[in-house]
Amino acid sequence: MTKINSIYIIDDDAITLFGIKKLLRRTVECNNMYEFKNGKLALNAIMHQIELGQSIPDVIFLDINMPIMDGWEFLNEFLKLPIDKKIIINIVTSSIDPCDKRRWMEYKAITKHYLEFKNKPIFSIDLEDIKRIYLAS
Repeated sequence: MTKINSIYIIDDDAITLFGIKKLLRRTVECNNMYEFKNGKLALNAIMHQIELGQSIPDVIFLDINMPIMDGWEFLNEFLKLPIDKKIIINIVTSSIDPCDKRRWMEYKAITKHYLEFKNKPIFSIDLEDIKRIYLAS
């Protein structure tokens, strides 16, 4: 089983949180799986880890539509952080707006991180998306 150090799940929907965690437990071994109800909480945690010199998440599952700080706002701020390693960011959304897919493609073109786009509900998590972690480190 693939081992990953840290995964962040940023989503305000309890059912999605539960489902992603359950699917991940079948796919990877991860001792540090954290969940955040909005982007601001996750961003603050990452900035704190950077300040302390601790490792940041290897993989992020990011919802677009959340209160306080949505996924796009999180991504804007996250991309400004001094992060050397490549992070796998899986954008997960129930949005059917083509603008969201275009926006994802724009972010994908300007970042060194791996950005994936997945529509909810999530029925499976591809091991290939998670395995990129070894290429990214």
